[in-house]
Amino acid sequence: MGDAGEGLVDSEARIQERLDELARERAERRAGPPPDPGVAREAESLRLARTELQRQLDATTHERRRAQLTQAVEELDRRLKALA
Repeated sequence: MGDAGEGLVDSEARIQERLDELARERAERRAGPPPDPGVAREAESLRLARTELQRQLDATTHERRRAQLTQAVEELDRRLKALA
């Protein structure tokens, strides 16, 4: 009867090891490759510039200036999308 109990313990240990292994694999897939610091810095700079231009656009009433700011925001959006 002792042998049957040992088999269950071994089986549970193997199941737990497999679950741990699957959890590690999932975590590695989610993490992906480490981000490039230069790209992250550029993306943050573009986001900050976009925020400032959007603030100016919201405050501006002159149509030509609004058109310039709109084009600038669209360009920043395009660049951000290209980085992603």
